[in-house]
Amino acid sequence: MGRKAARAGTKFLHKQGRVFVSTKGSTSPSKPLTRAEQEVQSAAERLNSQTEAALAAVAARQKPGGVDELEASADRLERAARDLSVALRELVEERREKDKQR
Repeated sequence: MGRKAARAGTKFLHKQGRVFVSTKGSTSPSKPLTRAEQEVQSAAERLNSQTEAALAAVAARQKPGGVDELEASADRLERAARDLSVALRELVEERREKDKQR
């Protein structure tokens, strides 16, 4: 998938030892995404956004209310990761069904 995804426009950004995946513009106009693929893309973008927000909260250090913001960030990250996991499992099922039809 690495080469194919790279050709399709997926970008990998390395920041401080972390890898972020940009999915913007990664689809071919001739083949629209399925509903499950759209859900995965959307969930991945939300997770990346929440990760960036969490890193910003960490950088804020001892700002008043900072501990509460860190805890809220942890909760949002957990939900976003769970949403991505669910979306990926739905995509697996969609593709398994498609493979059975071949």
